[in-house]
Amino acid sequence: MEHYGPDAKAVVWEHNTHIGDARATDMADAGMVNVGQLVRERHLAEGVVLVGSGSCDGTVIAADRWGDLPRVMDVPPARSGSLEDLLHRVLPGERALFVLPDGQREGLAVGQRAEWFHRERGHRAIGVVYQPGLERWGNYVPTVLGRRYDAFCYLDHTNALQPLRPLTARSPEQETWPAGV
Repeated sequence: MEHYGPDAKAVVWEHNTHIGDARATDMADAGMVNVGQLVRERHLAEGVVLVGSGSCDGTVIAADRWGDLPRVMDVPPARSGSLEDLLHRVLPGERALFVLPDGQREGLAVGQRAEWFHRERGHRAIGVVYQPGLERWGNYVPTVLGRRYDAFCYLDHTNALQPLRPLTARSPEQETWPAGV
């Protein structure tokens, strides 16, 4: 930002567990911090906006383990009671962008907030590594949505991205995937 001057803007694209404020999840209980928390702590006055995303079902491109080649995987329907399940029941087949008003994260009495924004719910985590078989026991982070993000993009159904070119088993880009794609 210093290089481009005082009017410069930046967009950082990261997985929800990295960009969503860790203080609104169980990560805080474990003493963990993330980029979203650090950016809010250091730059909130400069207009930081944290945007998360989620979906009920569809497909995604991910790997089974770190270092494996990514592949298209099915995303099963959201776990009952999760944030994604709630949004699917309210907005079946829809997509929506929720922008939380200023002050939604801090300082408002409970009665002044939309109940579902401040209630802790499981929020699905799909990243470079994803294991659909763990949906019942894992893949969900306890989250208070209105404290974790400033906005939330919901897509009821997703389709996996199409890589620009296929990766081979010996590709040096594999280590930096998806940045190297």
